[in-house]
Amino acid sequence: QVQLVESGGGSVQAGGSLRLSCAASSGIISSNFMGWVRQAPGQEREGVAVIDIDGSTTYADSVKGRFTISKDNHKNTLTLQMNSLKPEDTAMYYCAADLRPYVRRTLRVGPLREYDATNWGQGTQVTVSS
Repeated sequence: QVQLVESGGGSVQAGGSLRLSCAASSGIISSNFMGWVRQAPGQEREGVAVIDIDGSTTYADSVKGRFTISKDNHKNTLTLQMNSLKPEDTAMYYCAADLRPYVRRTLRVGPLREYDATNWGQGTQVTVSS
């Protein structure tokens, strides 16, 4: 069974930084497409950063230049470094995995539905105050 466990959320003032981590079951991060997804109250899910098996990354325009996604295959860890945080970054942040073959994969940056990832963590709250 795939497990994704996020940590590192919290409250910070605008302009501050937070680092989110996702501990995954062994082999999941090295072999699959991974991403960070956020959802604010009353809003749809939004993929903010994704990373492919080869380490290539894609970011939503709203976080480009401020957020960095990375992974450590040996430690089975996915990380999201968030700098220059804004109040509009306030949301629950989820670690997500898409275990489907490339041609069936739908995890991406931008608006998402629950079925766009095959596995989700429980989420970690990020609150940015002005």
